[in-house]
Amino acid sequence: MLVRLLYASRAATPQNQKTIAAILAECQKNNPPHGITGVLCYSDDIYLQVLEGGRDAVCETFNSIVRDARHESVRLLSFEEISERRFGGWSMGQVNVSKINSSLLLKHAEKAELNPFSVSGKVSMSLLEELMATASVLGRSS
Repeated sequence: MLVRLLYASRAATPQNQKTIAAILAECQKNNPPHGITGVLCYSDDIYLQVLEGGRDAVCETFNSIVRDARHESVRLLSFEEISERRFGGWSMGQVNVSKINSSLLLKHAEKAELNPFSVSGKVSMSLLEELMATASVLGRSS
């Protein structure tokens, strides 16, 4: 059974591009053997991530994220059974935050900033889907 999980968290310490690149490389290495695909968005101190795959693998991955000292205030925004993947082409894609148009953020939120803590999981998923459609997701690799 396939599931999709969307969560948000805050970085426990300030992150730089090198750290984010290391996290993505870790995901791209570890996810394929477990059948997990998805996308990661990081802006300022906020992570927004979608995980797709088998229920057990996705839940185990999410549980390890909850225990990861790099994350705090981990919030589950959405968890659903799915018939097909939306992010199947990415072992773990990355949203290119520098390409996000402020009008796109304003379309989905009160302010032109990425803050999944202030909107619903449905709105956050809609934003990620639009970012994928506008080629703001990098790192296609399955």
